[in-house]
Amino acid sequence: QVHLVESGGGLVQPGGSLRLSCVVSESLFSIYRMGWYRQAPGKERELVARASRDASTYYADSVKGRFTISRDHGKNTVFLQMNSLRPEDTAVYYCNMVPSSTSWGQGTQVIVSS
Repeated sequence: QVHLVESGGGLVQPGGSLRLSCVVSESLFSIYRMGWYRQAPGKERELVARASRDASTYYADSVKGRFTISRDHGKNTVFLQMNSLRPEDTAVYYCNMVPSSTSWGQGTQVIVSS
């Protein structure tokens, strides 16, 4: 079972930036698609970005142009660079495979507020 450890969240003002990290317990070479998901209070968890082993990416419309996902195979780590943050980006962010496995990490809280 893959273990996932997210970090990098925090409190940031609107317009600010954060970089999230997700350390994966097995080689990223063996995982075709990795994604970042988020769950805001009272809402369903949603996929916001995914990166495939062939370097293709996908972004939800709500984050397109502001977020960038990347994979570092040498470090077995997936990153999410988040720029121009908005209050509606406030959520707990998780990484997981796409489609997701049943094993989720603890997530990392992002709060965008002035």
